[in-house]
Amino acid sequence: LLETYPEALVGEFAALRSMMVSDRTLAEFADRYGFERYLLVSNSTSIDRAGRISRLADAFEAVLGALYLSTQTMVLVRSWLDEPLREKAAEIRRDPARQNYKDALQEWTQATYKKLPQYLVKELNGLDQERFCAEVWLNEQKLGVGTGRSKKAAEQAAAKSAFLEVVKG
Repeated sequence: LLETYPEALVGEFAALRSMMVSDRTLAEFADRYGFERYLLVSNSTSIDRAGRISRLADAFEAVLGALYLSTQTMVLVRSWLDEPLREKAAEIRRDPARQNYKDALQEWTQATYKKLPQYLVKELNGLDQERFCAEVWLNEQKLGVGTGRSKKAAEQAAAKSAFLEVVKG
């Protein structure tokens, strides 16, 4: 990141680095390289999506750590990971909310209205992947709606909908 974005402000750099080492991003890289096929997990182990992401992220991080510790250099890693890291960093930098629409929407509502948005979440009937539905409200106006596997995911989806429609619209 320092090589690619030497002009980045400390706060922007810290936020970008945080996103780059998040479980979600590390799991994306693990998926890209097919790590899951090498992980042995007990058949009796029931793993939800969050558990799968965590497991993939941990495996990816462990492989990177093992390569570094065994060679004391990043040469083995950089040859296959530099370009995907650059692509992911560019993707994150293009995202106006840095993949956290709840925070971005909250910053906008506080700056514009000096208020926080309110979320109303309800559980949907059935066991679909989209288990929860969230609405985000401000000043008695519904700004967005979203669904997700968890309450947090549904709120994030609602915030994204509101942010893209109201703030960026």
